[in-house]
Amino acid sequence: SASASAGDRLSEFRNCVANCVGTVCNSLSPPRLPLYLTAFFWDCTQDCDYQCQRAITFQRIDDDKPVLQFHGKWPFKRLLGIQEPASVLFSMLNFVPHYLAFHELRKTLPPDDARANFFLRKYYLLVTITGMNAWIWSSVFHCRDFVLTERMDYFSAGLTILSGFYFAVVRNFRLDRQEMERARVVFTIVCCLALFSHIFYLSFIKFSYSYNMMANVVIGICQNLLWVYYSICNYFFTADIYSKQRELWTLWPLWNVILLTFAMSLELFDFPPWMDAIDAHSLWHAATIVPSFWWYKWMTKDA
Repeated sequence: SASASAGDRLSEFRNCVANCVGTVCNSLSPPRLPLYLTAFFWDCTQDCDYQCQRAITFQRIDDDKPVLQFHGKWPFKRLLGIQEPASVLFSMLNFVPHYLAFHELRKTLPPDDARANFFLRKYYLLVTITGMNAWIWSSVFHCRDFVLTERMDYFSAGLTILSGFYFAVVRNFRLDRQEMERARVVFTIVCCLALFSHIFYLSFIKFSYSYNMMANVVIGICQNLLWVYYSICNYFFTADIYSKQRELWTLWPLWNVILLTFAMSLELFDFPPWMDAIDAHSLWHAATIVPSFWWYKWMTKDA
């Protein structure tokens, strides 16, 4: 057994759900839910749970009591069956820079056998593809929180972070070059095994939220350190070799690391949602949209 969210343990909430299920869902002629709810796989019991969350929350606000979480989430106001509308919206907007960058990089960077040899082309495109995949599943997960959608969201986020780390190593140490082929193959195998082991452990041995978070944080920090290394080396130590003045664009990865670190810090300051929709998690998603555009602008410049 485990302690659930504070709202789950309220006797008035438990009684409300039990009464609703008993009188509505288990009645001789239970009401049929609207199509927009059934389209997102709501059933009568889940709808009772939602309605009771809202009723208890309104009552607590009237009594000047703090708003509580239910099932690990704030009691958001759903929109046409969508559980977390703000997070869905910002996740969909995050998809846009990755999608645009995918087509822009394909157009801007010719294949290896064309006008020039852009050996890093496929690694740039890998970052855009994993980014698009992650934000698709983030949108799906925030629409409806099920075991499958949660797993796909978490695994896709892990894939994005690991592919970003993979690209950072390949770019900084130029593993894409022919003479580095053996090191590149070994590093690729190690990353694939790490991803497979991570997903296998979480899927079949134990789904540990703390372990999953720690693994992503460690890989994310390593990736950030590599981009700080890139900016420092290219701005301070190669300017005299390639040009007479320092190139400010080589500092963009450093600025992006700083911005994304501040964006992620929003997760530490959780608060009840504004307008029943916007919480710290959704703001974190909103804060990553603009840096993604800057990131791909740097990628094109760097290539």
